[in-house]
Amino acid sequence: MPAQAPLQHLAIPLDRDLFLRSLIREVAGILEEVVGYEEASGYISLVGQKIGRQLNALYREALGTERLSAEQVAEVLVDLKQRIQGDFFLEAQDGKKIILASNSCPFAEQVLDRPSLCMMTSNVFGVIAAENLGYAKVALEETIAGRAPRCRVTVYLAPGPESRLVPGREYFSD
Repeated sequence: MPAQAPLQHLAIPLDRDLFLRSLIREVAGILEEVVGYEEASGYISLVGQKIGRQLNALYREALGTERLSAEQVAEVLVDLKQRIQGDFFLEAQDGKKIILASNSCPFAEQVLDRPSLCMMTSNVFGVIAAENLGYAKVALEETIAGRAPRCRVTVYLAPGPESRLVPGREYFSD
């Protein structure tokens, strides 16, 4: 039997990152189809909650603190998204809210038409903010998953009239 030629020379766009993003996209898609968007979002929220707690612990340990300030929370949210190629940046911050935006998603094109995947961002942001500041409400105002040209996320740091008017998900410290 003749020896097989190595296939690495073939122009197949596949690596670990693309494979894992595609895998997550398909899991989210199947969940959305089988149990519906709301339930799929719920399942992905649970994963995001666990990841949020892990990341919060990592950043607290690295910064040598038991609790992050509002400024540190904003810096952490930007940093963690930058590390996973989310290209998030701080658009605005005041004592009531943190507004973040991004022109790209860590899931890249695999996020398109998979809005349940945005629950990862909501939960990671919400858990980190609430665990350090006591409360957070995350409003996903624009999402690449929903085919907007960018993501825009507002994290409200306290309940109030401004945050009550906006659809979003609330988070509380344990």
